[in-house]
Formats: sequence, C-alpha cells, structure tokens
Amino acid sequence: MLRKLESYFEFHHLETNWRTEILAGITTFLTMAYIVLVNPAILADAGVPLPAVTAATCLSAAFGSILMGVVARYPIALAPGMGLNAYFTYTVCIKMHIPWQTALGAVFLSGVIFLALTGAGIRQMILRAIPHELYAAVASGIGLFIAFIGFQHAGLVIRDPNTLVSLGNIRNPTAWLSLAGLVIMVALEIRKVKGSILIGVLSITGVAWALGMVHWTPSNGGFAALTQTAFKLNIAGAINKGLLEIIFVFFFVDLFDNLGTLVAVTKRAGLIAPDHTIPRLNLILLSDATATVFGSLTGTSTVTSYVESTAGVAAGGRSGITAIVTGLFFILAIVAAPFIGIVPSAATAPALILVGSLMLAAIVEIDWHDPLIAVPAFLTLVLIPFTYSIANGLGFGIIAWAVLHLFAGKLRREDWLLYILAALFLARFIYLGAS
Repeated sequence: MLRKLESYFEFHHLETNWRTEILAGITTFLTMAYIVLVNPAILADAGVPLPAVTAATCLSAAFGSILMGVVARYPIALAPGMGLNAYFTYTVCIKMHIPWQTALGAVFLSGVIFLALTGAGIRQMILRAIPHELYAAVASGIGLFIAFIGFQHAGLVIRDPNTLVSLGNIRNPTAWLSLAGLVIMVALEIRKVKGSILIGVLSITGVAWALGMVHWTPSNGGFAALTQTAFKLNIAGAINKGLLEIIFVFFFVDLFDNLGTLVAVTKRAGLIAPDHTIPRLNLILLSDATATVFGSLTGTSTVTSYVESTAGVAAGGRSGITAIVTGLFFILAIVAAPFIGIVPSAATAPALILVGSLMLAAIVEIDWHDPLIAVPAFLTLVLIPFTYSIANGLGFGIIAWAVLHLFAGKLRREDWLLYILAALFLARFIYLGAS
C-alpha cells in the first residue's frame, strides 16, 4: 500500500520521503494556524456566529488542502483568505448592509465562475499569458511580502504615523525571541538538518511558555456548531440584489492571488517545467475553485491558496502529502480549537522571515539590464509587499509590461490575452480609485 502511495505521489521522482513530507505538512500548518483564530474574529463582526465560523474555517481549510494534495498532488495548503475576509465583513456586510448569508451567496457564485472558467481552460490561458520573467518577480515579491509579515509579527517592524513603518523595540521579548529563533533555524539550515524550521518553531514555543510569554484566548468550535452556518447562504438574494460588483471583486482578487501563490510555491519547490509550464495546472485550479464553493456552503469567505505553503516547501515538502498532512491537522483543529493559540508569533515569525529570504533566490532569473523586463519585474517585486497584495503587484507588473512593449513597438499578436489582462487590471485600479 505504501509503495502504491509513494508511486502515486512520485516520491522517487521528487526525491522525497514520508518523514520529510509529514514534517513539511506540520510546518505549513503551524505557520498558518493563526487563521483558525483570526478568520472567525473578522467574520464574527459581520454577524456570523463565532463557534460556527471557527468550525467552518477549519473544515474548509482541511477540505481544500486535502483535495489539493490528493487530486493535484502539490504541497499547497488552502484556507479562507486574509484580505478577502476583511472585504467580506467590513465592505460588503457592514458598509453595504448586506446580510452575511447573502454575502456567502456571492462567494458561492464567484466559486462557480471559477469552476466554469477552469473547465473552459480560460484560467490556464491566463496563467500561460503571464511572461515567465514575471514569475520570478512574483516569487521574489511574495518572499518580501511574507518576510514583511514575519517582521511585523516579531515586532521588529511597527507602524509609524510619519514614515508609515519604523523599527520596533529590539528589547521587546517577542522581538529578541524571534531573532533567536531565526538564528536557530538558519544554523540548522546550514547544517542541513531536516525539519529545521519545525524544530525552530517548537523550540521557541517552549522557551516562550517557560518565560510566561504565551497569552491566548480559547476559541469555541466543534462540528455541532456548523449547523448555524452550513447551507445558510442566500444565493437568490445575491442575484436579486445585483451583487455583480461584489462577485467580481471576490473572483478577481482570488484569481490573481491564487495565481501568484501558485507560481511562488511551485517555483520555490522546483516544480515548474523547463518550458515554464506547471504540470497538472488544471487540477490545481479545479481544487481551489471547488474549495471556495465548499467554504461558502460551510459558512466562510473565499478559500484560497496560502503563501505560507512556502514554509512547508522550504522544509522539504514536494508532494501532495504535505498538503494532506496540513489538512489533517486542520481537522484536528476543529475539536482542538482552544489550543491553536499556544504557538506564539515569536515562534512563527522567524519561519516566515527565513522562508522569505530563501524565496529571493529567484531574483537572479530577471534580466535587470533590459528595461522592458526590469521595470515590470521591479514594480511587481516591490508593490506586492508595499500594497500588501499579490494581485496589486502582479497587476502593475502586467500593465507595465504591456505598455512598455507597446511603446517599444514589440507588440505581438500572440500576446493578445496579456493586453486584455492589462486593460482589466487598469480598469480595476481606476474603479478602486473612484470608490
């Protein structure tokens, strides 16, 4: 049985093994377990029952991750997306006074559109239309992005009213403990120790507990709580209220966040083919679209691929087993939700910083001497962390690529879809500026 599974998940070809995959899956879970606490807290502001959305968050993350692992066989974990959950709550439900049941109906419809476009091959065409030079920029930009998040969680980067950001207090226990964790992880990486990131996370967690630095609030949940949100979505209401704008935002942002994360994870894992294509791409896209539909049925906002998957990849994860293990831990989280907060930010922050630094290796693939390539790549690279959005960074990069090649007289007929994408992104930015 094990040999059949190893053959199905291509262990020999990927040069991996069970121990590495399991450790990678645990690592991914630990770096994204915060979503079990954060997503319910955000959606509760929209009126969604907290115990129910806690269970829905865990269940949809488990379903999406396991589906990705089994069907697409990639080490990509999924969960309700940050940013989209805030848009769901604070813009759609609170600002526009849309009931959360109707907003879930809009999420469902965006997922159905995803499935339709995937079945028609359009999403695959969109990914292939993006110049492969921008792949490296996206991967590097996401590296800066998650490192930035890591620095914030560590308290090393803080808000500043004059300069937007500033250096935090190094004497803060969370800051120096995060730096200690980073040193431990890097030292283990240098010595080629398997599971270095996981060992670092667990070590710092132990130290933080010993020092009394872990303060967490238990979260309610459980399978029984799902009855408050499961199948409570109002699809007819979303259609009757003409929520095309909302559906489009859910669809558009999730589409390009997914594509950006997909490129980053597969590139970091070395899973992109020599011709710059991604094997089994249709199965990857089918999995995340199905997860969004499933999430809306259970009672949570859009489910998407997580950039934290790169932590598992950095820990050696290469196959779908990594995502399956992550999903199984999310199932355990449904009944163990009160204990999810035991891993402090001081333990996960150095993992994000380390993974972010490793992802910058792709930057050497960009021809920085050619402005036609360098400028779009640079805009993509810096605007992902600066705007806190993968979609925004990729959008500026695609627009710059199209405009510069147009003015340089290098417009090619086969790039027609790229120019359509550039126009759509431009229209989106203009719309956001007017709203």
